[in-house]
Amino acid sequence: MKTINKLTQITYEVNKSKFICYLMSYSEYTKNMQELKSEHPKARHYVYAYRYINEFDQIVENQSDDGEPKGSSGPPALAVLRGNDLVNTAAIIVRYFGGIKLGVGGLVRAYGKSVNLALDQVLRSNNISNYTKQMTKTFSIKLSLLSTVEFYLKSLTPMSIEREFFGEKCTLFITSTEENLDQVESYLAQNNIAQ
Repeated sequence: MKTINKLTQITYEVNKSKFICYLMSYSEYTKNMQELKSEHPKARHYVYAYRYINEFDQIVENQSDDGEPKGSSGPPALAVLRGNDLVNTAAIIVRYFGGIKLGVGGLVRAYGKSVNLALDQVLRSNNISNYTKQMTKTFSIKLSLLSTVEFYLKSLTPMSIEREFFGEKCTLFITSTEENLDQVESYLAQNNIAQ
């Protein structure tokens, strides 16, 4: 399984209709959908498809035709994600209607091709990686040692960190691979940093 590392955008035109495809990490989907609706208020459709792995290690899929004829847009976009074994990935296709109806077959081809073109760009720019399961662990440290710990954490990627502060203590919620989290745990124990 593979996943997208960085937002990619392409524009594909068919009979004066523009299909602007955005391929992204699933974690950015909600925020990007809101932003795209603001950036493209005159667009006719905001079609989407996504696949992600939930906390039970199951692949969850969803898609929407967003007013296009049933099955003409969301399913072909999802088929591209599925066919390329992409997870934790979302596609949003913004369509500007050009005045010429494409028919269901034309829409299927246009939406599928726009996602394929975006994926081609992702592959050319090497913005794709193998999926690795992410976990979250909680660590409590002294606030005075936070900068030392954060300096160490910069050497481990990929990783996401959330912080909560309680007086002289800081709780770190670190999401990363099991291997990285084991290294963090070992580092904190060896340096007597963990509380």
